[in-house]
Amino acid sequence: MPRQLASLKLPSLSIFLATLGILFSPPAESAEKNTDGMLPVLFDTRERLPSANISDISSIRFLMSVDFPPFNFTDQNGRLTGFNVDLVREVCAQLKMDAKCQMQALPFDELEAAVEMGEGDAVVSGMAVTGSLRQRFSFSRPYMMLPARFVANKNAKLQGSAATALAKRKVGVVADSRHQAMLKAFFPDITSTEYKNYDELFEAVKTGAVDTIFADGLRLPFWVSGAASADCCELFDGPYMSDKFLGEGLTIMANDPENVLIPAFDQALATLSRNGKLDEIYRRYFPRGLY
Repeated sequence: MPRQLASLKLPSLSIFLATLGILFSPPAESAEKNTDGMLPVLFDTRERLPSANISDISSIRFLMSVDFPPFNFTDQNGRLTGFNVDLVREVCAQLKMDAKCQMQALPFDELEAAVEMGEGDAVVSGMAVTGSLRQRFSFSRPYMMLPARFVANKNAKLQGSAATALAKRKVGVVADSRHQAMLKAFFPDITSTEYKNYDELFEAVKTGAVDTIFADGLRLPFWVSGAASADCCELFDGPYMSDKFLGEGLTIMANDPENVLIPAFDQALATLSRNGKLDEIYRRYFPRGLY
């Protein structure tokens, strides 16, 4: 069964964000780091993308789940909303198909079968890109990467503001997670201390049992700024991104045997990246930023 992107199982992520009151490729042996705080640019302004002709398409049906906040969820009035919903609207506007685009919510476990059976044309719900899915579906270029981050206790006496200051120190991680594997691969001088889950991990850095932790960059900014952290900690260095450990990022998955939809989606996403619309949506749902 395909998984949704993010290092959390989604029911846990949904509950976690709700408690905060928030519902609304690098080289193989190095971590890619973004230092300007902005949404990383994934479309080169000089790149010429393949042309797309969608004049024969009468409609595009986008499917998504409702349990992936803040990307897609239902608001207090039961309406489908979120980052991906706004993104689909902008993609459709770029394709001049505003009136011909439809969005439908389904349980995540039903999305793959629904698009395969022709009940929808594309999935926008954090579907992880896997080899088996690539054999049956097509994927757009990524429009957003989900990073890994460090968080440090404010009382920790760290010599410097970069990850090199953590050499020979113990850094907390969730046991057997992709972030533990990434920490070991990219920061071999750091010694990891394992915790069973995020509750234990957060308690460890909050109490000072460890000076820093390394985990999911989607979750950490919300925890740091939320009441649960009691203002104990702050984001430290990073963010870090890696195709190998964190996946290819957020994409649009489509049943596109004629190779018509994906080129059109890529062109629309590139335009939104270049004209600032993609960054505008990002700031709307991540006002504190992920990067």
